[in-house]
Amino acid sequence: MDTIDRDIIRLLRADGRMSHSEISKQIHLSLPAVSERIRKLEAGGCIDGFTVKLNREYMGLGLLAFIFITLERPEHIPAFQAAVQEEEAVLECHHLAGEFDYLLKTATGSTKQLEELISLRLKQIPGVIKTNTMIALSTIKEL
Repeated sequence: MDTIDRDIIRLLRADGRMSHSEISKQIHLSLPAVSERIRKLEAGGCIDGFTVKLNREYMGLGLLAFIFITLERPEHIPAFQAAVQEEEAVLECHHLAGEFDYLLKTATGSTKQLEELISLRLKQIPGVIKTNTMIALSTIKEL
């Protein structure tokens, strides 16, 4: 990966719908060269896919919270991971080193919905013995 590839990635991260033509204009490279580089970035696994970034506020999911989870034993990991995959309010799930086992990024519409997520769904997953929740007041940068 060279600086041109990095420039292409930077532009696509800012606007995933940017046309190859617009990218070629911005980085001063021919359209076929840009198209071929993007094809190679996809084929090589650097670009994993394209997605839509939704406006959580517009969708009624303006309460962003981060929930740290501790599991009782490693045997509970598969069931926990499967349950989290099915939970619509969980945007991201990260396995951690340190005091907690997992960090969940969640979006709900209200504190009541967040409470239901934690108390009625997450804490009911076998092996979950501790949660610690932090609510985001605002988002300065998010990809």
